[in-house]
Amino acid sequence: MRSIFYLMISCFFLLFSFMQVQARQPLDAQLMWQMKRPGSPVVSPDGQWSAFTVSEYDIEANSSSTDIFLMHNESGALRQLTFTGKEGSPEWSPDGRTLAFISRRENSAQIYLLNLDGGEARKLTDLPVGVYGIKWFPDGKRIAFAANILPEYEGSWEKMRQLQKEKRESKVTARATENTMYRFWDRWLTDGYYPRLFTVELDSRKVVDLMPGINNYFSMMGGVSYDISPDGGTIAVSINTTQPPYDRTHYDIHLLATDGSGQMRSITSENPADDTNPVYSPDGRYILYGKQSIYHFYADRVVITRYDTRTGTHTELTGHTDLSCEDWFWSADGRTVYFHAEDRAMRSIFSIPANGGIQTEVFRSGTNSGASLAGARQMVFNHHNLSAPPEIYKLDLRRGGLTKMTSFNDKIAQSINWGQVENVTYKGADGADVQMFVVFPPDYDPNKKYPLVMMIHGGPHGTFGDQFHFRWNGQLFAAPGYIVAMPNFHGSTSFGQEFAISIHGQHADKPFRDIMKAADYLIGRGIVDETRMAAAGGSYGGYMVSWIAGHTDRFAALVNHAGVYDLHLQFASDYSGNRAYQYGGSPFHDFDKLNLNNPAQFAHNFKTPMLVMHGELDYRVPVAHGFLVYGIYKAMGLDARLVYFPDENHWVLKPQNSIYWYKELFDWFERYLNPGLTKN
Repeated sequence: MRSIFYLMISCFFLLFSFMQVQARQPLDAQLMWQMKRPGSPVVSPDGQWSAFTVSEYDIEANSSSTDIFLMHNESGALRQLTFTGKEGSPEWSPDGRTLAFISRRENSAQIYLLNLDGGEARKLTDLPVGVYGIKWFPDGKRIAFAANILPEYEGSWEKMRQLQKEKRESKVTARATENTMYRFWDRWLTDGYYPRLFTVELDSRKVVDLMPGINNYFSMMGGVSYDISPDGGTIAVSINTTQPPYDRTHYDIHLLATDGSGQMRSITSENPADDTNPVYSPDGRYILYGKQSIYHFYADRVVITRYDTRTGTHTELTGHTDLSCEDWFWSADGRTVYFHAEDRAMRSIFSIPANGGIQTEVFRSGTNSGASLAGARQMVFNHHNLSAPPEIYKLDLRRGGLTKMTSFNDKIAQSINWGQVENVTYKGADGADVQMFVVFPPDYDPNKKYPLVMMIHGGPHGTFGDQFHFRWNGQLFAAPGYIVAMPNFHGSTSFGQEFAISIHGQHADKPFRDIMKAADYLIGRGIVDETRMAAAGGSYGGYMVSWIAGHTDRFAALVNHAGVYDLHLQFASDYSGNRAYQYGGSPFHDFDKLNLNNPAQFAHNFKTPMLVMHGELDYRVPVAHGFLVYGIYKAMGLDARLVYFPDENHWVLKPQNSIYWYKELFDWFERYLNPGLTKN
């Protein structure tokens, strides 16, 4: 009788487990936008706690909210600290008792302070401009921050308010310039605002402009990279040194006095390329920064370089490696430097002795960011991969054990029927090894052939990495029943400098051959139906889609998002500097070489149906590219569809627009690929 009872119980649990598996669903855009997005952990001075932001989206309201959470680094215990949905950039005070953060509670971004012993957050700044990039001074008495100001305010916030009022009330909407670079990404640079660093005293709330009379951009994307010396007397900051008309940009490391005198000097002026991200050593003697050597190659390898503040000497710490380094930081004793780097389509964590030597791979898997030491023995960071959304993890530095610390997305992730992912290498152009991720549809049947979607990344100097991408998600592309190929063709980063720069001046040839050979590789494995293949790409990926349209009819459908179509039009881009180097020519010099790699020269070969999607606020690849290729398609009587977003930039960032974008994508694929039809 007992045996029968246990048999019944076993059958019940088997049935329950089967029902759970059956209940799992493929990933869709709605589910993806329901996922929460934890940021990078910021560790307290004693290493016991981490503060980080968590963003979530309200699809119906088409909006987002961000709050700050506190995590105990040993137990993983979580506590939500803020509840307004308008917070960000948490920073610990030197004594670990207070958290400074930026909030938009009253619309403008201002600094707030939260005592972790209890009580409500109090507002520290009340300025007519928003602030960003906050850092505590080592003595805990002041906080540094950045803000964009009108230089003619002359240190008077009352005058700043008056100037802003005049701008708001002006009936003139025209913008005038004589600059080469006059807009960037999705904003115009003609409004007269420039960024500066400031300090605010906690007791008096007195604000001091540290850069009077200095009108230089920090980062054209709007952020700032700086660090405060341990004695509080100097700030090392990365600044663009070029002045109007901004024919090019050039970032140098400057040492800025913190007394408000505006005294500043460059320590990297001899390097013609960019120098960025300064970080002081714990004792203040050294500054680490990232050095590039080729000014016209934006993906040039970044070498961690150590500057000695006593002797003025510069020492390259990672010059012997083929890694391009990011986000470096010191150990507490100053003997070790940790850093991130893209490596073979993953973003790994490395360390290197502070005096130089061979780097050590600390952690390799998926995509990692925001690593911080939590004491001497462990490290916390944000981690995700193609089949797992972002969460906070902890790594034991001595034993190598990895612990998942948060579970914001576990419920959704466990409800998803994920596709299998393969990391493969095949022979590409000129017989070179090319890495590629292959994502299979859920419930893949190896006895059948599936339609292929070839994803083509942007850049071209970028990577389709092992990451959970919220705009070009490999699992989401595969979910309706497609095999998805994500090749890292010639020009891709994370495979060494030579591989990345190999297409400089000739963007089309090797990547195109790599992509075709990727299709051949999968067809050769007998898993892809070669009569039902599509190619989809954004930015440079859209450029390659237009190139494919003019050079082969092997694909049944094409998707071109924010793609470069006519290289001549890219001289209307937000930044036309160095275009001639990238393209091998310009409209006024080496014209024929430019057109050798120009998709617009091959429109007479167009046959394959193309879906064109583009945003009005895209200044990196102006929307005229999309209108032009679509107009040519329609004039030729070919199948084409235009999806236009009047309120999106180079990316589609609003939840409902993104969900609609995916609907248009899948409707287009379904029209030409018949995903429900699988062949034996």
